[in-house]
Amino acid sequence: MTEHTLKAYDQELHDLSQLVAEMGGLAEKQILGSVEALVRRDQDLAASVIAADDEMDVLERRIEELAIHLIAKRAPLAGDLREIVAALRISIDLERVGDFAKNIAKRYTALGNESDPHQLIRRVEQMANLALIQIKDVLDSYVRRDAVEAMTVWKRDEEVDAMYTSLFRELLTYMMEDPRNITFSTHLLFCAKYVERIGDHATNIAETVNFMIKGELPQGARPRGDMSEAGAV
Repeated sequence: MTEHTLKAYDQELHDLSQLVAEMGGLAEKQILGSVEALVRRDQDLAASVIAADDEMDVLERRIEELAIHLIAKRAPLAGDLREIVAALRISIDLERVGDFAKNIAKRYTALGNESDPHQLIRRVEQMANLALIQIKDVLDSYVRRDAVEAMTVWKRDEEVDAMYTSLFRELLTYMMEDPRNITFSTHLLFCAKYVERIGDHATNIAETVNFMIKGELPQGARPRGDMSEAGAV
């Protein structure tokens, strides 16, 4: 490559990373907004989270287009190729995180203003705060190219799983106590599951960051703490 071409190539790689970081920031905002809407019964905030999903989709398409351009026109090798592939994979995970945040916001509409045990909603909020920390930390590891930090997030996946299992059992008990609790509990259980899946996508991103830096995926099975199916039995 000529010096001019190299500079353009480096700028395009930088732009790709910036787009991923921008998408990650929006995903964090959506998670926070969706849970706040649920806790505060804030219809306007819920609507803004739902509307922001279109912006997430646009960012994902921009990342995909730039990545395809880089692969087709620049023929990247080794570390550069891994970086481009990583950006594609992370954007897919972030788009799904945005979808789950949107789904939580939509559940607010289903819950409405019914009287309900606030402590159960607070439990979902605690789960979401933990998942949000995981998303922030793993995105930091991507920006800093820090495989150690990424693997720390990977190993913490069972924390969100364990909280989900505990809340799953609590909601089952609440439903069995009174059939009138079933509708509320079902909607809240969906919200908790969405949060648990956000944690799973943080783990996916951690694996991708490790791959981008080291050229290999983590060894061994993921730590798991979700025993909700056993709890149901």
